[in-house]
Amino acid sequence: MLRILIVLAAAGIVGWLLWRRFGKSVYPMSLTPPNLPAVVTRQVRLWPHLPEALRDKLVPRVREFVERIPFEGANGFAVTDEMRKMIATQACIVTLGWDDYPFDDLHGITLHPDEFVVDESDEDEETGVVTEGYRVISGQSQGSDRIVLSWRDVADGQTRDDGYNVVIHEITHFLEHSHPGGDRATRSALKAAYESLREAVSRGEETLLDPYGAEDLTEFLAVSAEFFFERPVDLRDRHPTLYVLLRESFKLDPAAWFAPDSDLFRPSAISLSAGTRRTLKDP
Repeated sequence: MLRILIVLAAAGIVGWLLWRRFGKSVYPMSLTPPNLPAVVTRQVRLWPHLPEALRDKLVPRVREFVERIPFEGANGFAVTDEMRKMIATQACIVTLGWDDYPFDDLHGITLHPDEFVVDESDEDEETGVVTEGYRVISGQSQGSDRIVLSWRDVADGQTRDDGYNVVIHEITHFLEHSHPGGDRATRSALKAAYESLREAVSRGEETLLDPYGAEDLTEFLAVSAEFFFERPVDLRDRHPTLYVLLRESFKLDPAAWFAPDSDLFRPSAISLSAGTRRTLKDP
């Protein structure tokens, strides 16, 4: 028995060293984490709508994500395996159109039990006066290094049908930092869609997209990505040009994953302007 324990310990050390050296797990993907499909079937709303080929691609990517990306709880918050799998699944769905593992630059995810406070400063463009303050937020992307999330909002997003998904939002910010790109025509079309939302919000019109997307072009992209995955049929019908831009960028077509009258994508009675909990990105 002692010899077996020594061998297992040595194998664990070797595996850890190889992971440190090459950044990948040396353990069979089928062994870790256990019961992944059972967790995502219960907890992730998009899973039942994924085509079989994408499910087959998703499961090993989620396992690799969980193995490679460290999770930590803020202020002693206990992070469970189910939380890791639920977040990893949503993060990886966004990247299913790409063959390569896209999270090499992500060094960790910090999880708060609920919304959290961050310091912020606001500079008046005319006077140059800087006002210091704080903001209560549900998610934050710290460049291409770390993502911070409110667990309450992660879980809440899976019970709503108004397009809100803090994981997709912050993963989009991360990808924007770590995989910048897009040709001039794409950027121009995206900016035109952003300006259209700004004008609609300023006129007080009711919009499909969350008015938070009118804050700046970066937030517009992240909000649009939420609707692209969570309510793709509505986005395609209401904003076809924007849908095509996102479809080409993510190399995915979520509107084709399910019927147009799916309950998952019927407009919510929740008021976006009044009820949506939103995020802040680092400059």
